[in-house]
Amino acid sequence: MPKYKEYFKRMISENRQLFDEFGEVHLRYMQDPKKIQKEFNAKGQEVLDVIHKYENMLCAQSEGGGYGKFSTKLADKFHEIIKINFPRIDSIGIIWE
Repeated sequence: MPKYKEYFKRMISENRQLFDEFGEVHLRYMQDPKKIQKEFNAKGQEVLDVIHKYENMLCAQSEGGGYGKFSTKLADKFHEIIKINFPRIDSIGIIWE
């Protein structure tokens, strides 16, 4: 299994409650974005903090091993798998007027 998938599975399993809660908010957000945006942003910020932590761990391992030029591609693949599971993750932080 590729490293980015291992880190994704590890991130989800080590933060199960947070991602379960975000998954529920994410589903409600997909149905009515304007109504739930504030809650989505708040829970989403917690999730983004965790995602950045695991992304940094993943990329630091490859950069430390002399493969720094591959860390961007690795981060992209990590984010792709996140977007597959949470397609609206890029909407965190939007403020509706």
